[in-house]
Amino acid sequence: MAGLYTGDKQIAGDLEQAKIVSKKKPHRDLDLSLKIHPIRKDIIPLKDDAAVKNAVRNLLISNFYERPFQSDLGANLRGLLFEPAGMLTNIQIRDSIRFCIEKYEPRVSVDSIDITDVVDENRYIIEVFFTIKEFSTQESVEIVLRRLR
Repeated sequence: MAGLYTGDKQIAGDLEQAKIVSKKKPHRDLDLSLKIHPIRKDIIPLKDDAAVKNAVRNLLISNFYERPFQSDLGANLRGLLFEPAGMLTNIQIRDSIRFCIEKYEPRVSVDSIDITDVVDENRYIIEVFFTIKEFSTQESVEIVLRRLR
């Protein structure tokens, strides 16, 4: 049995096994609904899965040139909203979402993207299913794109 002497404490056991176990990095993000904590009177932050899910959603609803000094950040989905409804536009939306997440959100991997084209109401319902790599949990984000006349 391998042991390590540190001061007046003895650590016994398999030290190689202890090196494998690591602490998961916590993720925090600002909740844009700005909910107030009832006791602390402070904004409640989003943590772990909810923070990553919020980050993916914010990334997808961002358009090009909306963020200073990061002109290509976002999926630019509203730019595709006024294209003719059809299979080619669905493919462009799917490719834009996949490229955006792969480039700017390394914490997740995209599993599938479902796009429902509601032509009568001039809108798209987009649901993105992804896996958070660090926690191995599956999440989804729903985005509704609609044209206003």
